[in-house]
Amino acid sequence: MSRESRPTDVQVETYRHGDAHTRVTRVTTGAGTGRSFVLVAGIGVAATYFEFLAPLLAEHGEVYALDLPGFAGVPASGEQPTPSFFADQVDGVIAHYDLDDPVLIGHSMGTQVVTEVLARHPDLSHAVLVSPVVDEDEANAFTQAVRFVQSTARESMHIALTAVSAYLLCGFLYFFETLPHMLRYRISDRIGEGRASLLLIRGEFDRPSPRRLHSRLVARALRARRWEIESAAHGVVNSHAVGVAELVLRHVRDDLAAKGRMPADEAAVPPAKHADVRMVLGAMASRLAEWISAARKDETGVERAKARHARVLWEAYRPGR
Repeated sequence: MSRESRPTDVQVETYRHGDAHTRVTRVTTGAGTGRSFVLVAGIGVAATYFEFLAPLLAEHGEVYALDLPGFAGVPASGEQPTPSFFADQVDGVIAHYDLDDPVLIGHSMGTQVVTEVLARHPDLSHAVLVSPVVDEDEANAFTQAVRFVQSTARESMHIALTAVSAYLLCGFLYFFETLPHMLRYRISDRIGEGRASLLLIRGEFDRPSPRRLHSRLVARALRARRWEIESAAHGVVNSHAVGVAELVLRHVRDDLAAKGRMPADEAAVPPAKHADVRMVLGAMASRLAEWISAARKDETGVERAKARHARVLWEAYRPGR
């Protein structure tokens, strides 16, 4: 966080397309340059996964973090939860907010959704695929479960709790309804349909997103860079959000080598500068309030809790006091 950083303003809105609802969390500092960022999370995961990445990107442009239908307490629509269906919702959000060439950032299954959007919109110029899935050589539920467990063993308790709370809101039935569509999606076949300049990011220990898949995707994409962050796992977008944000911004400026490796100490989210018991309890309380509000379908409560959590993080990390 730079010394010029300002507190983020958080607004929660709902985009509706027929029976499908998408929760849109808009994050801004008022310091936008005109370029916006659209963030799409993975299967069963909420936009809360971007709690560190969103404010870092918001220092450079407005951020739209999405909770797709069926995830994070958003009602399922009754439609088949395919990457194409979710891409329809991202399409709608881009059109609804009249976003001009936004930077699309997908994580895990969100990379499949972003890949579908890019295939439809050759005018989009930049996108980022963080921890893309699924490796076609291991496209079965058992192997992916093993890879996920291997990666989770390298994650922090914070990331594990964030993911589990999101899975509970999603519900296991909808998760397992979505899973076969994720496993069947051939991202290697679709990635060449888009015209955008791509950046692929993985963590060193990201077992669900192996290096061989990144090699295949780079070979088939029109233009692609690939970077790895040391010591990170599948939750790199949260645990190493500082590095992910830096790579994203350099990619957008076309100021990034075609291939590279970022040290963990440059990429990891550092300890809070002003951490104390009050801050920790405040962060936990705001996250719990968001979860309860989402479970109750109380969007006003979700917005209040998200805004409170953003303020807690700002107070914890801001340079001076």
